[in-house]
Amino acid sequence: MPGEAELNPLFTPDGRYLIVRDRLWRAANPGLSAEARSGLVNALMTARREVGIALRNKDGTRLAQARIAVHAAKVALGERGAVWWTDGTRDFNRCLVKNTPYAEWYLGTQAMK
Repeated sequence: MPGEAELNPLFTPDGRYLIVRDRLWRAANPGLSAEARSGLVNALMTARREVGIALRNKDGTRLAQARIAVHAAKVALGERGAVWWTDGTRDFNRCLVKNTPYAEWYLGTQAMK
């Protein structure tokens, strides 16, 4: 059964990142329409399933193609590639929260638990 953090992920106040195990992961672009986001998430899930199938079958060619498809979907969602915000703020994707400007805010959220 999923834990609370999986059901209600913690996002930074600006909505740019979600936090998983004390690390920032870039959130999808909130400017995408619901229809576009849904289509891209479906493409991402299909590509991830293909990765699993390729790994189980030890099919290197299929695995490479599936990983390209995963990457393309994540770029289109805004989770990878160029950032979707326009204020010039640095990207902290994959950084530990404690090493970012979000550190103090995050400590405050942990104190409330």
